[in-house]
Amino acid sequence: MKKTLISPANHPASRGAYSPGLLVENGDTKTLFVTGQLAVDRDGKVVAPYDPVAQTEFVFQLIGAVLEAGGMTFADVVKVDTFLTNMPDFEKYSPIRNRYFAETKPVSTLLEVKGLAREGCCVEIEVLAMR
Repeated sequence: MKKTLISPANHPASRGAYSPGLLVENGDTKTLFVTGQLAVDRDGKVVAPYDPVAQTEFVFQLIGAVLEAGGMTFADVVKVDTFLTNMPDFEKYSPIRNRYFAETKPVSTLLEVKGLAREGCCVEIEVLAMR
């Protein structure tokens, strides 16, 4: 089994001992674990504080970059975990999510949480992709 840390060049710097992605290769199977992504830019600033639409779009761009760096696409995603700080924001989040997964329909979990790691962030999304 081979493990490769995935960190796209323009990705926000990690604030701890973790990577944006971890690619695990076991025989012919590749699995990419994508860390929960927040709407934080390369300089560490929160993008569009408290705006679930802009943050969801931004987070999916970050996820796309990690998937690409790991040799995968949104079509390879098999699981999506989403954390919202305000459950009524689901109505704003869902159409954006559905654009990315209309064909593949991965299994999903959505939770409302009291807060996220950065003040002003209202959406966090992590994915698991396999090929």
